[in-house]
Amino acid sequence: MCLAWLSSLSMTIFAAQASQAELIDSTNSTIPVDPIQNLEVVPSVNAIAAADESTGMDQVTSVSQLTDVKPTDWAFQALQSLVERYGCIVGYPNKTYRGNRALSRYEFAAGLNACLDKVQELIAAATADFVKKEDLESIKRLQEEFAAELAALRGRIDGLDIRTATLEKQQFSTTTKLFGQVIFGAQGRTENKSDLFPRDGIQDAEDPGTNINIITNVQLSLLTQFSPRSLLLTGLQAGTGSTRPFLSNNVRLGYEGDTGGSLVISDLTYRQLIGNRFAVIVGAEGVNPVNVFRGANRIESAGFGPLSTFAQRNPIINLGAGRAGVGFDWQISPRISLQGVYSAGGNPNSPEPEQGLFDGRNTVGAQLTIAPARTFDIALNYLHSYSPTGFLGFLGTGIGDDQVTFGPTQTHAVGGTLSWRLSRKFTIGGWAGYTSTSIPNFEGTVETINWMAFLNFPDLFGKGNLGAIYVGQPPKIFSSNLPTGANLPDILDGGIGAPGGQPATTTHVEAFYQLRVSDNIAITPGFILIFNSRNTADNDPIAIGAIRTTFTF
Repeated sequence: MCLAWLSSLSMTIFAAQASQAELIDSTNSTIPVDPIQNLEVVPSVNAIAAADESTGMDQVTSVSQLTDVKPTDWAFQALQSLVERYGCIVGYPNKTYRGNRALSRYEFAAGLNACLDKVQELIAAATADFVKKEDLESIKRLQEEFAAELAALRGRIDGLDIRTATLEKQQFSTTTKLFGQVIFGAQGRTENKSDLFPRDGIQDAEDPGTNINIITNVQLSLLTQFSPRSLLLTGLQAGTGSTRPFLSNNVRLGYEGDTGGSLVISDLTYRQLIGNRFAVIVGAEGVNPVNVFRGANRIESAGFGPLSTFAQRNPIINLGAGRAGVGFDWQISPRISLQGVYSAGGNPNSPEPEQGLFDGRNTVGAQLTIAPARTFDIALNYLHSYSPTGFLGFLGTGIGDDQVTFGPTQTHAVGGTLSWRLSRKFTIGGWAGYTSTSIPNFEGTVETINWMAFLNFPDLFGKGNLGAIYVGQPPKIFSSNLPTGANLPDILDGGIGAPGGQPATTTHVEAFYQLRVSDNIAITPGFILIFNSRNTADNDPIAIGAIRTTFTF
């Protein structure tokens, strides 16, 4: 249970779903590879381990302790002599010897080596009289017969000791493990024009960001485990390049994280398991619904999931763009879990007015996750967000038209996501989200809606590959009935801010194919089509082509 909790809470650190903290809406789903697994193992060790006894073999002091060795067995006296005279025969933890099992020469050499060591101990202890002459002659003949096997066995053990010592000296830390991913993306979009004032029908603005460019994103995760029930997750991120969204976040890609090449802290959280089913998360960075909630769609990762930000997850989960706070993850039953979070956005480190942990932008949210069957996942969300912004009110999703009105705002959001694995190679799912935003002490609300439907094809044309098709509608203001002068859709249409929603509906179409080149390299080409961008019918369609290369370590 503890391992399952660590896997779910550290996002892509222990498992594929995982995802790393997203300072700038990016996740990490790297699966670490333990280098010790690549060490060459002595064959006799393999043979013993194959007996599926987890704790190894125990030394016995009397042959009577071996339950499957009877006085009538033909080898009873020989075993009795080796056990009681020399003490160099061991049994399995269940007190059996398994004398009828086939014995390899390596296993025999290992037993012979143990008896030789015991004889040497007896001689050194001046108990040579305890060793019979005929035993020494037999041992001498066996030494000659198994000289090659004994030399190979000792050589392999010595080599294993050297490798183990080298790993211990060169390992990063005894308590901290380092994981990471590097993303290189090349993308470009077609030339297009937008109508800033849809009522006049004139395309008066040209998209300046249509040249092919490069986006890089490096994410490092330091996992420090103080005990089996607690860990500290430190995330570092550096990125360059962006799609430079023009008036709308519809073209934003999921692996963007432009920090100007500077290394920033993207995650600093402490996680503690209380009991066997309840975990607490607290931190100065990376505490938000994205990192606390469990994803129903299991390919949310920026490095291995959809190309666009919108297709990664339900946009309402990004509400408020939180950073610091506290959260919990409660496994109510094997198929039901509940997550909750309080997250401060903006600048939680600032003591200035309308900033800080409680006075600035903040979000409170909860998610109920249900798995009625092993192939079916449902996530139900509720979030409340407050923004003290004095001029423009933002949802803070970073996706679509999240600019909703003037003045400080408070937002209620509900949504749900489902994923149904019809087979090992076919998953269908989707989500829907609704927000209702108001200005404190003012009548009226601004309402938005978004939805997405997707098809995932795991292992398409090869194990580890992934094909996918996503079709949906980014957040759209379908109703705004605030007092005249505060309704943003009408203002952008050249009006006086009268009630009303956006005139058209944006449609997002995305398809990509992820090719697993190796366990640590994946290449993902794909395209995105956006119709009626900014929810305006007079805007040109936008076509985006991208190829993403992800390296994990």
